[in-house]
Amino acid sequence: MGDKMIKVGVLGATGMVGQRFIQLLDKHPDFEIAALTASSKSAGKRYEDATTWYLDDSMPESVKNIIVSDTKPDDVSNDVEFLFSSLPTETAAIVEPKFAESYYVASNASAMRAEKDVPLVIPEVNPEFLDLIDIQQKNRGWDGFIVTNPNCSTIALTLTLKPIYDNFKINKIYVSTMQAVSGAGYNGVPSMAIVDNLVPYIGDEEEKIESETLHLLGTLNGIDVKEANFKLSASCHRVGIVDGHTEAVFIEFDETIDVDEIKNKMSSFKSIPQELNLYSAPKNPVIVKEEDNRPQPRMDRNANNGMSVTVGRVRKDPIFENNIKYVLVGHNTIRGAAGASILNAELISKKIL
Repeated sequence: MGDKMIKVGVLGATGMVGQRFIQLLDKHPDFEIAALTASSKSAGKRYEDATTWYLDDSMPESVKNIIVSDTKPDDVSNDVEFLFSSLPTETAAIVEPKFAESYYVASNASAMRAEKDVPLVIPEVNPEFLDLIDIQQKNRGWDGFIVTNPNCSTIALTLTLKPIYDNFKINKIYVSTMQAVSGAGYNGVPSMAIVDNLVPYIGDEEEKIESETLHLLGTLNGIDVKEANFKLSASCHRVGIVDGHTEAVFIEFDETIDVDEIKNKMSSFKSIPQELNLYSAPKNPVIVKEEDNRPQPRMDRNANNGMSVTVGRVRKDPIFENNIKYVLVGHNTIRGAAGASILNAELISKKIL
């Protein structure tokens, strides 16, 4: 990136993920917030007046007096380059393509993830998928583009799998998630449904993990992706944690694997964001803990400003000799959402624009 600040905006700025975008972009050395959009009922108001702030940190002073725009391309200033989208899926499907005609859209929404010419990217895992941007622009006649990041649980899981998949032959993976309530938004899970309770179903979550993980670890050939060659089964559950998804992972290999080798590959894993020293990139994408009682959401979700995934209890399965299992914790609204989109934008700004 050059010395000039890149002007950015947030689509859906009043919601929880929109607020997380603002928190992470405040004081960013390369990006300057110049536009915030929301629904028509918030348009025309100062951001401070239009928003009920949900995060622990105070609302940044830099955004309080920004006038909220309606989420329409004509209402956003032309000098904005990147737009970060935290829109609901139904809205994103309609609005994001309109913005992408002129703007660069880094989306956390799931609406466009399945489009063949829209890159689904974790910068440490499959940065080469950004090559689809040129194809997308030619296909659609856009001056801008859309790049998406995966589902929050998928990101945490896939970051831990990448160094394993690159070095060992995986046959099957089973993953059981215990997901924080913030993943459903502030009003997503009623307190009476989650206090003293566990909800054993999250709509479409298992399907996203099962499909997106194989896609991300796959190989890009033109516009087609050859998926990773293993089977994956997920079971997803909502638990009474505010932030931080926990996942129990079981991997079957085709031969006996040394536990210390697995730990070493994960803890030493680095990729392009670390090589380029991108602002949001964690020094270590995966942190391996040796304590028996780690990781825990409250203690580990904020590792490296919430951008690292913490792994613990890496061990052999006592019943299945070629199986390794471990537990991970990742911050679902930082690494799993807003932080993921921002890291995508940083990589694009450094390597493509």
